[in-house]
Amino acid sequence: MNATLSALHVAGKFIVLDGIDGCGKSTQLHMLQTILEQLGAAILCVREPGGTAIGEHIRELLLSSKGEGLNMRAEMLLYMASRAQLVGEKIRPALAAGHTVLSDRYVSSTLAYQGSAGGLPIDNIMHVAQAAIDGTWPDLTIILDLPLEKAMTRLQSPGKSAKKKQPPQPGLFQDRIEQRQQNYHELVRQGFLQQAKNYPDHYKVVSAIGTPDAVFQRVQAAVCEYFTAA
Repeated sequence: MNATLSALHVAGKFIVLDGIDGCGKSTQLHMLQTILEQLGAAILCVREPGGTAIGEHIRELLLSSKGEGLNMRAEMLLYMASRAQLVGEKIRPALAAGHTVLSDRYVSSTLAYQGSAGGLPIDNIMHVAQAAIDGTWPDLTIILDLPLEKAMTRLQSPGKSAKKKQPPQPGLFQDRIEQRQQNYHELVRQGFLQQAKNYPDHYKVVSAIGTPDAVFQRVQAAVCEYFTAA
């Protein structure tokens, strides 16, 4: 990582990685955690939905067949409920302690999936988000942008979980939400890109095309540029 970045630059900061499934969020989050820890930063990594005992129950409902019949508004509210628990139980205390929080998804996902693609008014989602997170917005949201066809190719190839002899995780076309039509997921992608245009001071779009190491070079550059800027 750029030598000008130190643990002090990211202490008490909140960084989110987001994008369509298959863009490599989890891999990049782990790589970012590793290198920031090497700089001496204290890191909390969380994922959404979930991250707490209550949140994991909500995650199961949202992503499994148990959630069949949920309308889009109920779906959005459940995501926000999981997020409210995560913020109160883990994110806010970690930030107050000076830790760096890295999150796999956040409000940006709800705006894209239930808003841009799902049809709920963005203003409505933002009002609920304000109540759920009580002002705990990310300092930086990195959108890993990947064309849908490339995401499909990645998710349909053998995953790392198989190499590690672990059960495969739900992918783009496996869980309840991700089984929606391809057009839905393209609207999700465009929703993420629109957010970056709307909030350029707190969003960075990073191309997710290429090897994990190549993508991480771009992620590093985005983090360094954002937190070391005068």
